[in-house]
Amino acid sequence: MTRPVLIIGAGIAGLWAALKLAPRKVVLLTGSPLGEGAASSWAQGGVSAALAEDDSPGLHARDTIEAGAGLVDAGAAHALARGAAQQVRELAALGAPFEREGEAWSLSREAAHSRHRVARVTGDGAGAAIMQTLIAAVREAAHVEIRDGWAAAALIPGDKGACAGAFARSPDGEIHEVLAADTILAMGGAGGLFALTTTPAGAQGQAMAMGARLGAEIQDPEFIQFHPTALNAGLDPAPLCTEALRGEGATLIDRSGHRFMKAIHRDAELAPRDVVARAVHRHNLAGRHALLDCSSAIGDAFPVRFPAVFAACMSAGIDPRIEPIPVAPTAHYHMGGVATDIDGQTSIPGLWAIGECASTGLHGANRLASNSLAEGLVSAARVAKVLGEAPLRPAARATSPASQGGHLPPALPPLALTRLRQAMSRYCGVERSGAGLDELSNMIADMIARHGEADALIAARFITAGALARTESRGGHFRTDFPQADAVAQHTRLSLADLAGTNPHALAHTAPAE
Repeated sequence: MTRPVLIIGAGIAGLWAALKLAPRKVVLLTGSPLGEGAASSWAQGGVSAALAEDDSPGLHARDTIEAGAGLVDAGAAHALARGAAQQVRELAALGAPFEREGEAWSLSREAAHSRHRVARVTGDGAGAAIMQTLIAAVREAAHVEIRDGWAAAALIPGDKGACAGAFARSPDGEIHEVLAADTILAMGGAGGLFALTTTPAGAQGQAMAMGARLGAEIQDPEFIQFHPTALNAGLDPAPLCTEALRGEGATLIDRSGHRFMKAIHRDAELAPRDVVARAVHRHNLAGRHALLDCSSAIGDAFPVRFPAVFAACMSAGIDPRIEPIPVAPTAHYHMGGVATDIDGQTSIPGLWAIGECASTGLHGANRLASNSLAEGLVSAARVAKVLGEAPLRPAARATSPASQGGHLPPALPPLALTRLRQAMSRYCGVERSGAGLDELSNMIADMIARHGEADALIAARFITAGALARTESRGGHFRTDFPQADAVAQHTRLSLADLAGTNPHALAHTAPAE
């Protein structure tokens, strides 16, 4: 009997891959109940794709490379740009309600894009609408077995260093062995490791920990993208105020009403995200406050044009039609992750990674706005094509029987997780220093000694080790003690063995950017 393809995660990348793999048998572990817990549902801006007459894949790739601060893999950027428009068209044909203006696409422009390029749904509802479309299609797909609420706990090692599937915890708490010919990680990012985040709290970099335990390399874990404009109202997670607001003309002001971005970057509010995030962070830190003024640019049209943001603001007692929105940068996207090629293949036979949990080099040090949903779609399509065209090979024989399910990584207690999240935001946030990162690294080591090698602690250790090793500032990684960028951009490559008993300051950046 031929083993299925196992997909771990049910965001946009996992669901699209499941559909694209037809007629291959797919087992889908959703983690949370299907439709809940995926960051894709919260995405507001839309899908970046060269759909306009004045745009092209070449321009999209150029903007992606320019935004990535010297670390973007050109091949990955061009692969995304060439594939995104077709995936949007296929999604629309499936029923995703992208906005149109007659026969033309209704497109937004976001930071660091040279063209209007973001296919949107009701202003700020792209992620939720796309997910609804995909969930309905997957539920109808005969080749997909949905294990709703089943969460992967660890990967199963196979013979010859391969991946043979995963141990999974069913909703009743039992551990099951799910064997697979190929296993695709589509588990999202690591925003849940931070106290201030726009992502689901459950996204704690589990794919990095699971992949690393099997021997996979982790690339650029230090690069966290902090979205500049989350609603600063003490909520967890913090509601996002989409970049499309600034694309429509909303401005960032301080408490005196001064528009501060014009003096910081030529593109003002539409500067790259890392630039805007640091400016907002510094204004808040200095007590000058940062606020997003949408009253002139959006005004009375707010409830119709951006209903999700409007509802979040109103629930916090803020009427964005007439008063500015207090904002702060929050952990939003992980540019690093499990190292893969542009088709999602890791260094482990039978193990693949797509979407946010993978690191192809596409985003470099700073993701271009709305390239996240585009990456989820394109990477899913590419891995499905490779697996669909490859001859079926014998699946790896599991070398870890189901009885070893009792040796799964421990869970981090809630109070310990809260402490970790607070420390990550404090010491590994928008601005970092060697002293703060040393303190964080020591704290994580103490927590591992006390609680064991929980996935969240291993993921946090990768991020912290990468940040300590990168003694420069580049894109989303800013060191106050090393504020300049090195002359040559290099990737960080780490394995689990690199973290064991190694001085993080000595870890080398061994892979030059291409």
